[in-house]
Amino acid sequence: MDSPHDSHSSPASPSAAGTGASASGSSSSVSSPSRYESQKRRDWNTFGQYLRNRRPPLSLAQCGGAHVLEFLRYLDQFGKTKVHTQGCPFFGHPNPPAPCPCPLRQAWGSLDALVGRLRAAYEENGGRPESNPFGDRSVRLYLREVREHQARARGVSYEKKKRKKTVQIKTRKSFCMVSIFILQEKKKKENL
Repeated sequence: MDSPHDSHSSPASPSAAGTGASASGSSSSVSSPSRYESQKRRDWNTFGQYLRNRRPPLSLAQCGGAHVLEFLRYLDQFGKTKVHTQGCPFFGHPNPPAPCPCPLRQAWGSLDALVGRLRAAYEENGGRPESNPFGDRSVRLYLREVREHQARARGVSYEKKKRKKTVQIKTRKSFCMVSIFILQEKKKKENL
């Protein structure tokens, strides 16, 4: 089995590269899957392999939130994100000045994206939304705990980015006024 790290972080794996239109130049309407779709397929295959390799093996129908948590914890061994422990002198520092023996873990953002892809893949592969183990409350709570712990340990914030408000221009006159204002602001900045 490929390591789970390879199967969920490699943007171009051999399994994804061979899909799509043939190289002979045929003009068929078959297009290669998007990067997201390829990644989702690799993640789904990796999770299925994990279930088959478990002792005892587990079918997808038997899988619950606890098994998803077990899988996420298993993936930590392939992580690349330094997460400082409470006793570490660099706990809470985003850029520590020296190395430390703290463990490497999967980053919260990677786990969150992985769970999202697997949640979608579960339903695309015939699973019912109400029984989706990736949407289980325990998985959501685990991800929240990981986010909060990593934010404290690494001294980073995971606040949602605020979206910029878009201004709708109703008339041609107001469009011209906005354009003139933008040009004036650019000139001011250039003169500074």
